[in-house]
Amino acid sequence: MKRVAFLCGNLELEGLCYLPDGSGTFPGVVLCHPHPLYGGSMDNNVTMAIASALLGRGIIAFMFNFRGVGRSQGSFGNGIGEQQDVEAALGWLSAHLQADPNKLGVMGYSFGAAVALPVACADERAKAMALVSLPAEMAQIDEIRQCRKPKLFVFGGRDSFIPQGRAEEMYEAAAEPKQFHLVPSADHFWWGFEEELAGKVAEFFSQTLND
Repeated sequence: MKRVAFLCGNLELEGLCYLPDGSGTFPGVVLCHPHPLYGGSMDNNVTMAIASALLGRGIIAFMFNFRGVGRSQGSFGNGIGEQQDVEAALGWLSAHLQADPNKLGVMGYSFGAAVALPVACADERAKAMALVSLPAEMAQIDEIRQCRKPKLFVFGGRDSFIPQGRAEEMYEAAAEPKQFHLVPSADHFWWGFEEELAGKVAEFFSQTLND
């Protein structure tokens, strides 16, 4: 694990980079945490579990705190500034000597998924995305209809914020290629189901980034 600082415009953001053992280059994934105004940070149970699972698959995991969270400078950017943070994190990872710039992905959880989605769709550096508990809003549906990069949607069957039917509608609306995984007993916060969730996400990136 390596603690890093990187720039997003005039702001300095903090991150943690988990590097696999070995030499050469590796695929890498930027991890985007849930809502900063509700306690979300890179130490979240979901992002931590996924980082560990990625590392086990030989994939670099780059976690970071959005602006205004932890040691990251600035203040909440209403989801717009945070998109710039994701772009800056992709830039840092793509420049890392051990990261293969042609094998990068983005994972977002809840608010992090909503922020990551437009960046991952538009940024050529991102080859695939995993969207965990993506909020079911029209902006997200419009985005996924147009996005033809590999996408994994993961939802909990007991998510009180995103009904299962709504989650399935979002998946149906998405352009190919896409995958859907439902964990029937999990809620929005994934306590007790982190291992299953993280394993699915790591498997997806192992497949798509190593094609």
